Parts: sequence; C-alpha cells; structure tokens
Amino acid sequence: MENPENLSAEELDQRKEEMKEFYDSSIPYLESQLKYEQLLTDVEEARFKRANFAYQWQMLMASTQPPEESDEDVDKPKSKQTQDKKPLKRSKLKRT
Repeated sequence: MENPENLSAEELDQRKEEMKEFYDSSIPYLESQLKYEQLLTDVEEARFKRANFAYQWQMLMASTQPPEESDEDVDKPKSKQTQDKKPLKRSKLKRT
C-alpha cells in the first residue's frame, strides 16, 4: 500500500471517494448486524429475568412451607446411648 504522503491530490481524492463508497455500501450490513445483536441482548435479558423470577419463587415457597420432619428430630432429646458415645478420634494421613 502506498504511503498517503506520496499520493498526489487527485489520487488522494480518489482514495477518499473509494473509502466513502465502501462505507456507504457497508451500512446495510452493519444495520442488520446491529439489529441481530440487539435481539440477542433482548433474548438474554428475558432468560435472565425468567431464571431470576423462578429463583425468587422457589425462595418464597421454601420460606412459607413448614419445616420437614427431619428438622423435628433435632429438637428431640438425645437418648442415653447417644449421649454416652465419645467422639471418634481422627487419624492423621500419612505423607508419601
């Protein structure tokens, strides 16, 4: 490619006109790409909102339900046999 400093005034004007024609012919493609990207963004936003609403709904349902039966076992007093058990010692892992 020639250095623009070495071009004559006519050649520089011709180069500018070629660039303008190129950009003008590219505009429809860029507009289509912009529309495509905007639609993709809208789809991603809708997916995010739907997932967020589903999560909020699950949290609401979980907070309004009574506790499960397994939670009631924690409130019961421990039997004598369970209270007498000593905690097991953990063995150390050997390094190799």
